[in-house]
Amino acid sequence: MARIRERTIARACGRETRRLKHEAAGAVRRYPVGAEPDGETCAFRVWAPKRARVRLALENGLRAEMAREPTGHFSLTAPARAGERYGFLLDDDAKIYPDPASRFQPEGPHGLSQIINPRAYEWRDGAWRGVRLRGAVIYEFHVGTFTPEGTWRAAIDKLPLLRETGITLLEMMPVADFPGAFGWGYDGVNLYAPTRLYGAPDDLRAFVDAAHALGMGVIHDVVYNHVGPDGNYLSQFSDDWFTARHANEWGDAIDFDSPHAQGVREFFIANAAYWIDEFHFDGLRLDATQSIFDSSPEHVIAAMTNAARKAAGARAIVIIGENEPMDTRLLQPTEAGGAGLDAIWNDDLHHSAVVALTGLRQAYFMDHAGRPQEFISAAKYGALFQGQYYVQQRKPRGASALDVPPEAFVNFLENHDQAANLPMGLRLHERAAPARMRALTTLFRLLPGTPMLFQGEEFNASAPFHYFADHEPTLAANVREGRLDFLSQFDNARSEAVRARTPAPDARETFEACRLDWSERARNAQALRFTQDILRLRRTDEVFAAQRLRGLDGAVIGPEAFVLRYFGAGGEDRLLIVNLGQDVAPGPLAEPLVAPPAGRAWTEIFCSEDPAYGGTGAPPLEPERGWRLPACCALALAAAPIF
Repeated sequence: MARIRERTIARACGRETRRLKHEAAGAVRRYPVGAEPDGETCAFRVWAPKRARVRLALENGLRAEMAREPTGHFSLTAPARAGERYGFLLDDDAKIYPDPASRFQPEGPHGLSQIINPRAYEWRDGAWRGVRLRGAVIYEFHVGTFTPEGTWRAAIDKLPLLRETGITLLEMMPVADFPGAFGWGYDGVNLYAPTRLYGAPDDLRAFVDAAHALGMGVIHDVVYNHVGPDGNYLSQFSDDWFTARHANEWGDAIDFDSPHAQGVREFFIANAAYWIDEFHFDGLRLDATQSIFDSSPEHVIAAMTNAARKAAGARAIVIIGENEPMDTRLLQPTEAGGAGLDAIWNDDLHHSAVVALTGLRQAYFMDHAGRPQEFISAAKYGALFQGQYYVQQRKPRGASALDVPPEAFVNFLENHDQAANLPMGLRLHERAAPARMRALTTLFRLLPGTPMLFQGEEFNASAPFHYFADHEPTLAANVREGRLDFLSQFDNARSEAVRARTPAPDARETFEACRLDWSERARNAQALRFTQDILRLRRTDEVFAAQRLRGLDGAVIGPEAFVLRYFGAGGEDRLLIVNLGQDVAPGPLAEPLVAPPAGRAWTEIFCSEDPAYGGTGAPPLEPERGWRLPACCALALAAAPIF
């Protein structure tokens, strides 16, 4: 009976193969690769130039020959519906491989792909017009540790709390599917498939939809500089995905510019548009752009940026880049030879802050002193290194940014990398003196750049943020050793005591320890109120909110004290005084920036040492008797008319 059944299926499949073989060769598609269902049929297309033969394999037993195109693509339209699973048979290999452009992997990267209908979800954000960086407050978060459940549906319930805090733009760490039960997401291998760990694709759509309903945007952190090693089947389809021509700390770089890399470029450029189009993301954060190598006439980052904006249509989106050298040329328009990015992460300012708060001056912190001059320069010019020599890297760093708008620099005290790189994954507020931390946080929230918070930072979360990644045993052991090697750039991390206590990335308890405890939001009410009040001041005060290029000046007024003067219209100036050191006794202050405009006097509008925030208070402001600068305190002053 079994043989009769096999022959029957074979004859049926043979008929289907002959009928379907060339049916979809010229079909109109929304994307160049992947499965696109339309009612009772589905159009499949895959780039596999190294293969002479590719067959579609449906879970119902159908095997159908796909038509080869001159570009190395194979295509076919077959009777298949959304929800069905499929894969590809390559030449004579009996293994069924998942689709490199799979829209969902219900069983993870090693399982079959699932056909997804993106039009099944009923969006409610028709009136949403997108986001802009000016005035934005970004919140970076990891879905898996953001809530106890670690899902998109659970995260929806926290959105009103973020809105109350003053958050306007959420930055979601990578969600392209990756192997294992937990991970950061930077080792994704199915770049079109939202990971099954956080829910179904429509759960992600529902999260973005819910954020829009509350007036918040969502951007997606995408990784286009490398692909994870586990579950990565790209080389089964083509030998042109990767190249050894460029040095890349994550292995072979992705090949964007060889003579045979057109399918690679097409795949990634379409992916940038896909997240904007099918999930209504409000932009992208591009990981490690310094490791995206391309000598093509149009750099692939510029092509991705253009494709994403085209996919957004009338919606405004933002594209942010992580670039370790902080090359501001990425911010130039694409027509001027730039990448057209809206902003880059400001690592320079972060490093100065860590030195000022903790005294750590090792590894990539060694070129920073945390002095008042650095904070004044960052306030005025964004990046601190704009082509000067950088000792730690033994070469010049950065590029000119004197004319870059302030909002193009994303300023942060914490992010996923920097929290994990500190000893034991401790939060910065746990390593710094509370008053000093509040004073510098006030500066960061009121700078003209774009502020970014890391999950839980708004209420001084105690949950650490470790590096975690669930891999098969051999790879897990390599990752453990690699993590220890990376941390060894810090002297203390080389001690046996610290190495022994460094959490293993593949341990479940390492991941679980990073989950936010939302009950701390109420218990740490003073920290939360501090965050809410300072963000409200930033939002509602027209001078702080202006973010004008060259809209302020600054001066050093003490060993660890400085002042920033924000210039408003008609004398509506603001003064921000930051003292990170000891009390400065009352006395004259020979600095013109602290003189109030004619007919006005300075009035305090914010104090980081307010008892409501857990501070000890600050003495009354009496500049007519000489300026007194309280220790570890930030004061915001407004120039009020004298009546």
